[in-house]
Amino acid sequence: MKKHALFTLLAAVLASTPILAQELPKPEPRQLEWQQLETTAFLHFTVNTFTGKEWGDGTESPQIFNPVDFDARKIVKTLKDTGFKMAIITAKHHDGFCLWPSEYTDHTVASSPWKNGKGDVVKEIADACREYGLKFGFYLSPWDQHEEQYGTPSYNAFYKNQLRELLTNYGEVSEVWFDGAKGENAKNMEYDFDGYWQLVRELQPKAVMFSDVGPDVRWVGNESGNAGETCWSTIDTVGMAPGVADPRYLNVGDPEGNLWIPAETDVSIRPGWFYHPEEDSKVKSGKQLVDLYYKSVGRNSLLLLNIPPNPQGIFAEQDVRSLHDFRSILDETFRGNLAVGKVRKQLTDQKLTTYITLKEKQPLVWDFKKEIAFDRAMFQENIAEGQRNVTALLEYWDGKAWQKADEFTTIGYKRLLRLPLIKTSKVRVTVLEAKQPVQLAEVGFFKASARE
Repeated sequence: MKKHALFTLLAAVLASTPILAQELPKPEPRQLEWQQLETTAFLHFTVNTFTGKEWGDGTESPQIFNPVDFDARKIVKTLKDTGFKMAIITAKHHDGFCLWPSEYTDHTVASSPWKNGKGDVVKEIADACREYGLKFGFYLSPWDQHEEQYGTPSYNAFYKNQLRELLTNYGEVSEVWFDGAKGENAKNMEYDFDGYWQLVRELQPKAVMFSDVGPDVRWVGNESGNAGETCWSTIDTVGMAPGVADPRYLNVGDPEGNLWIPAETDVSIRPGWFYHPEEDSKVKSGKQLVDLYYKSVGRNSLLLLNIPPNPQGIFAEQDVRSLHDFRSILDETFRGNLAVGKVRKQLTDQKLTTYITLKEKQPLVWDFKKEIAFDRAMFQENIAEGQRNVTALLEYWDGKAWQKADEFTTIGYKRLLRLPLIKTSKVRVTVLEAKQPVQLAEVGFFKASARE
């Protein structure tokens, strides 16, 4: 065959071969499972609970730690009853005090009067989580103001030894929380994050790891409880590290990012992260917590709410009341999905793996046959195959014409819309722009609780 004929044949074959869509970043199974937890709890608890500080300085005596009524079962049961799916304990904060009897320092609960030095907060929380069916996680601060090795190359080995203790002695760990926090007075210290992460992968391969930039879960960029109105689960991490990242970038994510690292929204139920009695009148109400839910879970993030135990070792009554109000309001709002029985079954079966595919500019209409009234709408994508929606339009039929209810951007795991009350018999959604055809997995229309 002549050369020009071969080229002609090759060109014809290429022209008839469809160009495959660019491969989208996708979550690992551990990330997918993590996202569906929706609400998890942070438990900030250490010597700061007894000194009134937010950041201890490492000089605190273990003798001050004595939560005489500490009740891990009561704490975790409250979390279970109010819908939380995981508890993350501050095993060691910046002050260096360890809530477990570490073999590598005497600055631990073993040197405290609590339970005559025989106690282990981490173990009791982990055991209670298993009893009540919650997942368990811990935070181990890299910055340690008590440890003399801090600031020297040997500290990384010390830190890994403590990390190994926590990863091997307390059963299954579902999240390990890292950060790059470091005060202005901190010694110069280069953390071996790659080594830390490798150890977690080796010992607890199902655990997700949080830091500003992952590797599994990223910071949302603020501590006020707000994910971006547009929130991509993808980012690029070039030039970034724990403690070195642009909060604005983290808040929104990156539609062109090549790494799946979804946002976790961490916020406290109180102004501070540790319990302070003067903040008892400043606890966020159930209604305020619901607002945070919409701005985190409802924007493709996860809500990590901090509830700090008090010096007695239990949750304050104010916090417990707010948690119960929070969950009851959500239950009232989302108990009855008006779409059930009115749209295709796979859109209301609460499974992300069953979906319908929406192409750009092709409206999908739902005819309810009779008038419904709703002021909340929910959409979910099959994120196992990546995040696709860029912009979409929700409309309702007023009897004469289609009216705009809302135009929104990213969906991802979940998008919740708060709307004025709409009364209609027909609703339609149109994908205006997408990276690839949207795999719409769940749809919901709801009437909000009067307490919202």
